[in-house]
Amino acid sequence: MKKLAILALFGLLTFNTFAQKLGHLDAQEILALMPEREKATEDYQEYAKGLESQLMSMQSEYQSEIQDYQDNEATYSDLVKQDKIAEIQGLEQRIGTFQQSAQESLQRKEVELLSPILEKLQNAINEVAEDGDYTYIFDNNTGGMLLYSKESENISSLVKKKLGL
Repeated sequence: MKKLAILALFGLLTFNTFAQKLGHLDAQEILALMPEREKATEDYQEYAKGLESQLMSMQSEYQSEIQDYQDNEATYSDLVKQDKIAEIQGLEQRIGTFQQSAQESLQRKEVELLSPILEKLQNAINEVAEDGDYTYIFDNNTGGMLLYSKESENISSLVKKKLGL
């Protein structure tokens, strides 16, 4: 009986050694509550409005050039017509290039504004995980994306060997 009790105690200790503490959270909900997120959204919208204003100005110039061409086409010589058409096509190209550059610029601005906020969130997750001795923490909204894991052994080489890779 004494051996059975010792064996049971040993089994519980072994089980606890291999037990993993899991946690989950809703990162989007937490991000929405962070005051930095609201400021970043405002800054992003202000930046986007500036780009939109510049685009509207370019489009207004384009419309004005087209209207001017249509109003005066009959009085233009062939050489002037060609020059005006080239000007209008140049404006079209500038507008297209600006739109593409603006889109890329908006994406960079979003990353620039969100990176420190996401880093702050990740640091908080890491601290909570370490303080609570969690092994893994998952995000509910991203299909269970892993946000934190303790140092563990990488078994990729063993799996590759098993697969003959």
